[in-house]
Parts: sequence; C-alpha cells; structure tokens
Amino acid sequence: MDDKITIIEGPPPTFEAVNEGWVLGLNEGSNLGDIVVTRLRTFNGPALVERCHRAWRNRQPINLEFRNADGLQQQAPIVAARYVETDEGHLLILWIRVSNDEVQVELGYEDDLGDSDEDDPDRPDWTL
Repeated sequence: MDDKITIIEGPPPTFEAVNEGWVLGLNEGSNLGDIVVTRLRTFNGPALVERCHRAWRNRQPINLEFRNADGLQQQAPIVAARYVETDEGHLLILWIRVSNDEVQVELGYEDDLGDSDEDDPDRPDWTL
C-alpha cells in the first residue's frame, strides 16, 4: 500500500538542494536521484512525521503528492521528515528524492534591503 502526504492548497512546492553530509546516506540503490528539501506549513506536523515513520517501519514507501507549475499531479518519494514548531504553527520539513531529469536549478540575486517576512520567497505558504 502506497501512503502519501498530499498538498491540498497553495503553490507548487519549492525544492532546495541539500549539501549536508548525512543526506548522502539516504541514497541507496543503482538509480540515484538527487535529494532536495522542502518546507511546508501544516496543522499537525507530529501526525505527518509519524505517518512517515510508520510507513518506513513497515518497509513501505511514502510519497509527497503535489501539483507542479503546470498543474499536473506529481509524486516524489519522501526519504526523511521532521517538523518544527513555530509561532505560526507547525513547519513540516521533508527530504525528497527526485530524479536527475526533474531537477531544475534556479540562480538568482536576493536583495536583503527592504524585504519583510511577508515578502520572503523562502517563507512557506502551504496547507496540508
């Protein structure tokens, strides 16, 4: 049985490259994809992390289901999960495996002058 966490509203998730050493241990098998991280707001972070742990204990996959920029449904395997409590609620942090052909690199210049938290493009704006 495939379990999944579905993003039910909000823009497509943003994925960030991960350069942390422990992430290399998550790659297994002959078809290595890249591991990326995404941050999502949620109402119940502990329950979603527990859902991931339960799937992994039963040696079952668990996927993140979301709509891409074209509005098409996509799924990507979740390889690690945690949540953080913030003033605005729970923030779910998911490490996702994506295939090399799905990875897009965006380069940009961010100007820190005059930006507020509400204008922060890295601030998650999701509801699960």
